[in-house]
Amino acid sequence: MIQTLDVNPDLAKAQNAEAGASKFCPGCGHGMILKTLAHTLDDLELQEKAVFGCDIGCSLLSWNYMNVDSVQTHHGRTTPVIYGVTRANPGTIGIAYMGDGGGLAIGSQHLVNAAVRGENMLIVLANNTNYGMTGGQMAPTTMPGQKTETTPYGRDCEVTGKPAKGAEMVASIVDPNKAYVARASVSNLRSLRKTFTKALKNVEKGGFSFVEVLSICPLNWITNNEGTWDRLKTMEEFFDVKEFVQREGLE
Repeated sequence: MIQTLDVNPDLAKAQNAEAGASKFCPGCGHGMILKTLAHTLDDLELQEKAVFGCDIGCSLLSWNYMNVDSVQTHHGRTTPVIYGVTRANPGTIGIAYMGDGGGLAIGSQHLVNAAVRGENMLIVLANNTNYGMTGGQMAPTTMPGQKTETTPYGRDCEVTGKPAKGAEMVASIVDPNKAYVARASVSNLRSLRKTFTKALKNVEKGGFSFVEVLSICPLNWITNNEGTWDRLKTMEEFFDVKEFVQREGLE
């Protein structure tokens, strides 16, 4: 007689079990980032204090992923919505979740001003080097020579300029005494969890945190498992994975 062994998924309390399977494409990095973030909220017992905001683009599919108070915003406007929430409700742990387009293109002015002012919030920016939801066009982070729907022969930096490096930009304008800025990767989720832990602790202390996460997009990259991993490693060589700013006493 055949027996079926049912194993419950390892879901964080801060993850919405009723949402069902991930709405993201197979192999997408967003699910890995969000699950890691949810477990970190559990670790720090911040579920009841958190407010999660998501952008337009692939990130909007996270609107019901988290089991915390959530809001979906207009493209590029997640940052001001979330710091509006934290200003109106001091003590709230505001989290703005977006892609590289939402953060470094249409939303770049909000990112810059939030960083300069040291808004009390965490911005998580998923960098997969393309506009995933609209078909894989060139994004601010598309790497030199990378082929996309709008750069079929590879990105020519003489024509389009160099790729944006969000973590480096933010690190150059924040107050180092109140900020945490880092770049992590979905290739190492244990390290990402540690990064999120420091970022959220910094928000608890009344600071501004920015975490850029190198992510994967095999559908638009047109890569298999091996090719996806190779591309991610190439990204890690181009975009330094490290902590750029860490306020004193933050562990």
